[in-house]
Amino acid sequence: MPEQTSGQAPAASWAPVGRPLLSLALTSMMDAVGAHSGAVYLRPGDEPVLAMAVMAGLPRSFAAPWERVGLSAPIPVAEAVRERRLVWVGGQEDMARRYPRIAVVLPYPFALAALPVATASRVYGAVFLTWPGSHPPELSDLERRELTSACERLALRLERAAAHHRAVLAEADVLDTGPLGGASQTLGSLEAARMVARLPYGMCSLDLSGRVGFANAAASQMLGVPVSGLLGSQLWASVPWLNDPMYEERYRAALISQDATSFVALRPPSDWLSFRLYPSTTGISVRISRARAVSEIRPAGPRPGDAPTRLVSMSQALSMAGALTETVSVQDVVALVADEIAPAVGCRALALLGARAGRLHVLGHHGYPDARTVERFDGMPLTAATPGARAVAHGVPAFFDSREHLERLYPARHATPDGFAAWAYLPLIASGRPVGACVLAYAEPRRFSTHERAVLASLAGLIAQALDRALLYDVKHQLAHGLQAALLPPSLPSLAGLEATARYLPATRGMEIGGDFYDLVPSPPLAAAVIGDVQGHNVTAAGLMGQIRTAVRAYTTVGQEPGEVMRSTNRLLIDLGSELLASCLYLRLDPARGRAVMARAGHPPPLLRRPDGRVRVLDLAGGPLLGIDDSATYPTTEVELSPGCVLALYTDGLIETPGVDIEDAVADLGRRLGAAGDRPLAELADELVGHYAAAEERIDDVALLLLRPRAD
Repeated sequence: MPEQTSGQAPAASWAPVGRPLLSLALTSMMDAVGAHSGAVYLRPGDEPVLAMAVMAGLPRSFAAPWERVGLSAPIPVAEAVRERRLVWVGGQEDMARRYPRIAVVLPYPFALAALPVATASRVYGAVFLTWPGSHPPELSDLERRELTSACERLALRLERAAAHHRAVLAEADVLDTGPLGGASQTLGSLEAARMVARLPYGMCSLDLSGRVGFANAAASQMLGVPVSGLLGSQLWASVPWLNDPMYEERYRAALISQDATSFVALRPPSDWLSFRLYPSTTGISVRISRARAVSEIRPAGPRPGDAPTRLVSMSQALSMAGALTETVSVQDVVALVADEIAPAVGCRALALLGARAGRLHVLGHHGYPDARTVERFDGMPLTAATPGARAVAHGVPAFFDSREHLERLYPARHATPDGFAAWAYLPLIASGRPVGACVLAYAEPRRFSTHERAVLASLAGLIAQALDRALLYDVKHQLAHGLQAALLPPSLPSLAGLEATARYLPATRGMEIGGDFYDLVPSPPLAAAVIGDVQGHNVTAAGLMGQIRTAVRAYTTVGQEPGEVMRSTNRLLIDLGSELLASCLYLRLDPARGRAVMARAGHPPPLLRRPDGRVRVLDLAGGPLLGIDDSATYPTTEVELSPGCVLALYTDGLIETPGVDIEDAVADLGRRLGAAGDRPLAELADELVGHYAAAEERIDDVALLLLRPRAD
């Protein structure tokens, strides 16, 4: 129903339009321009969506993914509404390049036009129509005028209906849109049935939904199903050995392209049957005959230059699309294209080129014997006379069947041969802007068929979306690591009488940045160490962590005692108004006396390994987490820290594992510290975090600070 304005009556008082307004308008449009299918969308209320109200010429199941689409969706009807213009898609290759999502689901040769149904003040919906792939690549002026005026008339009718409070509702789909071509006047139905019954091969008639409306005796015999079992059901549903998506896909291809198509199927155990499908706007006629043995229909071997009839199957394409959605980084995309897409399309080598600041950048490559062949593209301006730069700059794919073909158009390639014999240069366009190019290189000369070009262009669209997402991820990843590196100390200072080393592992979820921190602060004649954990592993947590670390350094530098450092930091966190809390452990170190004074704010207890290998959990007195109570106090504890001891300070990410009791985890960490505590401090640190460093997924970040007094 069209959207209402404030001056309209409530929807409940509206009366429905008395005739099939949308169906009549749609079929009239189709007849005027010779289209074989189409649909009308209406905009329901104020929602930014288009809902299909009626479809003609094809089963609605063919357009199921687009029954209800957002106005921002990258499909022709939504684009027609957004830009208030006719959108024309001239064929399979054009569809694959501009709308790869549609091309993957409907990889058939057909042309499409989409137009808005709108007046000067309101958009009521949109219309699309399709033609067979044999339609000229451009709409004629007459077709444009017919379609534009028809949509304008429909918009005026919808406007009048709205003015008279008459609701325009969804209508029944129109599946029989074509005339019989005069056959009913020249051939009696009884005589037609007798004639078909005498044919030595099977004949079936399918409607637009694939249901059998007629089958002769020969068809029944060949299929092994009685005529009564065929009538009224879909052929692939009533014949068990035809129940394969590939055969249904051939029926879809015939209806959408309106081109005759065929396939061969095995009737168990050993009978091969040939099916020839002849489509029209009213259905499909199927001719069934016995095929030669498989050894006869298959050629002895591929001839030079032969290409497979189907480059990538539907299931392969959808599988690749799913795999591309799982890629995260640019190198993930490069690896997937090399491992899955390159073998599927038969290329020997590939390169992914990015476009940034008017220049090409090599993101990755695979299969080139000499890497310098690809690396010469790095930094090349997009204005350069090379096929890669042209593909990115103009957004048009280029296919070269042979080396002679390439060098004829780009003579400079004479000087830089790469050893290959055919190439496809595919622009990678995401959200209407170029993000790079995919170069596919083949070992032998290759004739790129229309189907192959369309499939490659469609795959390029999917690669572009994945690459655009991966480039953004890599930028965020670099930002996160740069921020983390800036907030944590780049190295620990060298202090008299003390060895120290630290490790930090980011969480693998989110932005891989967290609130864990550590520091070692020279404060002659003593020194201070601190470790802490701000809630979360995101930019907010990292920023607050930086403020706390800076505050601790400042309070240490002015000579505050450990308990006062904790109280001051707690008050600062509350004054900042943050909703995040933080745990912290602060130590004032006196290596000369072999002592340390500690203050703790809700942090896991440190572990102390003595020179004899025994490990003790220092269950220190302490106060609440920082950021809870501005009057909280933090008592201190003095512990012995003699030469040869190892003090391990850590955050909870090192001991918290789902399903493992926290006390058991601390005990396990203590056992490992006791067993390896005599090793050099850097090796000990690697040993303690090794399990977590190797984990593919860490739900929290990890910080570890190890201190070992020594006798200087």
